[in-house]
Amino acid sequence: MKKDKKQIPIRKAWGLNIRALHLWWKNFPDIFVSYTLHAIVDALLPLIGIYFSARVIDELAGARRPEQLAHWVLLTLLIGAGTELLLAILWRWRNSCYAGTYYKHQKLYAEKMLSMDFCDVDNSETLDILSQIQQNENWSRWGLSRIIMHYQMLLTGATKIIGSVALSVTLFNSKVTDTSGNLIILNSPLFIVLILGVFFLLTCLSPILESKAMAYWASAAAQARMGNRVFSFYGFIGFDRDRALDIRMYEQEEFCNKKLKDDTTFTTKGLIARYARGNMGILYALSASISRILTGMVYSFVCLKAWAGAFGIGAVTQYIGAITQLSNGLSDIIGTVGDMRNNAYFLETTFKYLDIPNDMYQGSLTVEKRQDNNYTIEFKDVSFKYPNTDTWALRHVSMKFHIGERLAIVGQNGSGKTTFIKLLCRLYDPDEGEILLNGINIRKYDYREYMQIFSVIFQDFKLLAFKLGENVATSKTYDSKLVINSLEKAGFDIRLGKLKDGLDTYLYKDFSDEGVEISGGEAQKIAIARALYQDKPFLILDEPTAALDPIAEFEVYSKLNDIVEDKTAIFISHRLSSCRFSDRIAVFDQGKIVQVGSHDELLADSDGMYYALWNAQAKYYKTDGERELLLIEC
Repeated sequence: MKKDKKQIPIRKAWGLNIRALHLWWKNFPDIFVSYTLHAIVDALLPLIGIYFSARVIDELAGARRPEQLAHWVLLTLLIGAGTELLLAILWRWRNSCYAGTYYKHQKLYAEKMLSMDFCDVDNSETLDILSQIQQNENWSRWGLSRIIMHYQMLLTGATKIIGSVALSVTLFNSKVTDTSGNLIILNSPLFIVLILGVFFLLTCLSPILESKAMAYWASAAAQARMGNRVFSFYGFIGFDRDRALDIRMYEQEEFCNKKLKDDTTFTTKGLIARYARGNMGILYALSASISRILTGMVYSFVCLKAWAGAFGIGAVTQYIGAITQLSNGLSDIIGTVGDMRNNAYFLETTFKYLDIPNDMYQGSLTVEKRQDNNYTIEFKDVSFKYPNTDTWALRHVSMKFHIGERLAIVGQNGSGKTTFIKLLCRLYDPDEGEILLNGINIRKYDYREYMQIFSVIFQDFKLLAFKLGENVATSKTYDSKLVINSLEKAGFDIRLGKLKDGLDTYLYKDFSDEGVEISGGEAQKIAIARALYQDKPFLILDEPTAALDPIAEFEVYSKLNDIVEDKTAIFISHRLSSCRFSDRIAVFDQGKIVQVGSHDELLADSDGMYYALWNAQAKYYKTDGERELLLIEC
């Protein structure tokens, strides 16, 4: 077998499982009570049946006393029915406790994602680890999902062993008669030790072989994850509204079907099928065969002792059932221990994600709450490169933001504009230099408090399928007047007036058939309103009008002063028309600020990059040789 993982040492595997069990206990303490009671009753139920059935058979094969027979039959029925009813109640309770665990696990992963440093969230390796965890759980419940099953199997096995030993101990004490001939050997202590040793060996061997077979299954995890990814993407792509138009216009359904057909992961040509036809199948077959051999030996030993007069027919039923349950209990424990070792590999991935450290210094200084928004931010010789890269995204950047200033940031793709904003919002820390807020390094401020001075509209913003008012306020409760005022400033007032339910209108139809579908431009206006509602000192807009038509864009910028008020506003835009409304413009190129000035100052420099960028766009809007954009002339 060519495995894609190394076998984890037993001690480490045990430690990972114990830690996972503690995690279950911390998050779902109630589930242990229901699982414990269900496991005990589930293990005892067949033993109770075995015991009382043996008493009934003994009476039928012996004295046949009607009153005694009725007594045992009635006890068998009442205790059996009562235990079955109790088991059904416990089964329902156990399943009810377990029902929400999947979503609580997802909440656990989501809370970790929200609490970790953004540089780790932004790292593709982090997202890949999380994807592995989720796909392992969806595929075969590997990882945390398997822990509670292991707990139940161990407890069930232990209960079976204790109960079975109580019912079968007299099997080895019972003596055959002296007239049994060669069967007198069954009374020999040495023979009893030998037969117990064989029973134990076969009992252990069967689950060990099954665990080795399961290791092949576990080793196919990487291929199974990829197969699931292919199926999850191409199998459901037709339901994706964002891709629906492209699929139909370019007839991509045939391409998707071919991708699905070409993937052999879960077909007879796949790795799992090859394992099943090879060593994995052989091991499973051997495990099942040994289990049957053991059953045959148990029957032979018990029946020979009964034949030799050691006990009656009822005891045969009791001993065969008890020894079988004892073997099953041992198999449950040994098989579970083997499965726990296989699962340790997946738990290692889970804890690799949960143990990602927060290395970013959080700071402790309180950010002063100023009514006059008198905040000054300065970049001092800041340089930065993303983790695992050797290329500088920003190099020796120095700039100071003035109170109430409108700053436009322009430049070609990859010039460092968005990186500049990420550093400003402290999503990353610079590698060199420092960023100051009111003369103090921003790393010294409480991280959460510092972030509260910014309202940001990122280029790839998202709205939720909630009510309009909730989207703007990002809260269930909100100030309706302030929400409406923010929407009006963002230019959404006309559409708002046409909505039957006003602020209670659901966006999209995910949760309501009455929900409305909004255009990209309308979504962008709502995003602007959301930023305005927060009323933070710094307003940052990354491509704030990219989805708006030229007239709507002009309307937004023409009332920029009403939108921004006394805030410091920073615009990132590829549409240089926005620069006409800015106090200063910073031109980025290859991670550096190459020009700073007003629109007129920069346009006067015919050798500068801003002049080149402006004219590259202006030529598409020229009218009678004018070099002003048509947008500005509206």
